[in-house]
Amino acid sequence: MTAFVLVPGMFTGSHVWEHTAAHLAAAGAEVYPVALTGLDGPPGTAPAGTDLETHIADVLAVIDAVGAEGGREGDGRIVLVGHDYGIHPALGAADRRTERIDRIVYLDSAMPRDGVPALAAVPDQSLRERLAERAGAGGGEATVGELPPPAHDEWERWGSTAGLSGAALDRLTVLAAPQPLGTLLQPLRLTGAVAAVPTTGVLCTANGSSIEMVQMLVGFGDPALSALVDPRVSFFELPTGHWPMLSCPADLADVLLRAAAGEGHRLEPADPAEPPAEQRPFLLDLPELPRERTENVDLYLPDADGPRPAVVFLHGGPVPADARPEPRDWTTLTGYATYAAVNGVVGAVVAHRLHDLADYERAAADVAGAVERIRADPRVDADRVALWFFSGGGLITADWLGAPPPWLRCLAATYPVLAPLPNWGMSGTRFHPVRAVAKAGDLPVVLTRAGLEMPEIAVRVERFLVAAEECGARVEVVDVPHGHHGFETRDVTDESRDAVRRAMRAVLEHLRR
Repeated sequence: MTAFVLVPGMFTGSHVWEHTAAHLAAAGAEVYPVALTGLDGPPGTAPAGTDLETHIADVLAVIDAVGAEGGREGDGRIVLVGHDYGIHPALGAADRRTERIDRIVYLDSAMPRDGVPALAAVPDQSLRERLAERAGAGGGEATVGELPPPAHDEWERWGSTAGLSGAALDRLTVLAAPQPLGTLLQPLRLTGAVAAVPTTGVLCTANGSSIEMVQMLVGFGDPALSALVDPRVSFFELPTGHWPMLSCPADLADVLLRAAAGEGHRLEPADPAEPPAEQRPFLLDLPELPRERTENVDLYLPDADGPRPAVVFLHGGPVPADARPEPRDWTTLTGYATYAAVNGVVGAVVAHRLHDLADYERAAADVAGAVERIRADPRVDADRVALWFFSGGGLITADWLGAPPPWLRCLAATYPVLAPLPNWGMSGTRFHPVRAVAKAGDLPVVLTRAGLEMPEIAVRVERFLVAAEECGARVEVVDVPHGHHGFETRDVTDESRDAVRRAMRAVLEHLRR
């Protein structure tokens, strides 16, 4: 018989598992929701000194109790489920009881690492920064105290509430408890033994995660994600927000039972005989042009005299700092820049430091500085510049949409992210193009839309277009109906080629007016 040990997340107690536990029990499983110290009683009852180790001990006590009543302690299969923050004490406990754990389920959670506190997974960036600063200045005293739970209208800061009924959101709010700061600030300590335990990730797509997105991130070569292609790792998706145990408990129970049976999607390992997408040939047949590399800018110069207009290409991300080749060497970027130069304008590729979701401020500053250096080059017409953003770099368009300078003749975006995903924790930042487009004025925008885009990105593109229409912004859409995210090297078709040509032609027309 399978026993499910269910560990709740931030601000929540064992009550959140009530309906999921009932469905699991009806299917014949044993179910053990974990009551975490300070989160499963009246608010404010956490003993002084409650930290991550306290919650690890809570989980260990439940694991050790499984089967004990029937005199079969140590028998049976335990599937350990950690939701949100709960994956941290779950992993800490599993690392010490690997012989008891059959599988670990990461339920819409981060991937904790040894030595890193749970604070690193808190989605609210500004809160992370404040608490990290406090921890750095306060020593041991920084872990004293509690983080108040969200008010009724604040839960979206912690994850998508998609799928929650009004009654469920009311109950979540009423029963929420303060989170002891020590549970967030104390580093997780792992011996490495837990790495041998099979795992399943359950991704809630309305919260911004999907199997396709994880596969794409793995393809970037991040060493921290390389273990995800192990055949012992499986994935499921649920089309709901961050609290599936409340929004779709029956569906969640079904997924957990299938995970326990070893089912689920497996990621594709990289084929050593085939280059990754970012190294495959660009879809247009172009001549090889030399480039000039200065600091974080590569220039592709046209065969023409006098200052020429420039198109500045900005890559997406986040991309690990040690990813090789680095983004400015990806064939998509070099292809577009070469194509611009062939058409008589300067093509410029900028490398910026978008290595983590917390890096948007730094990346935006990199972009702004690089653009000014490009405009200062005597071979560039400083009054005729276009900026062209890709993928996750699309959030940086908010700076330029919100206050377009007179020299910016066009802003282009290809399969862009145009609003932060819920689990990125950036809803309160300035990097929100859907809101910024209201201030774009007469700035022309050329948006290339992939018809087979990841749903969590596609819905934000549509919101941007609605907002643009409402404010009268000048947006031209270039559709690639059968194109994926990164179609220039993934979908080498006449349709894709035509889309690249149409987008470039539109941008050049605005530059030359």
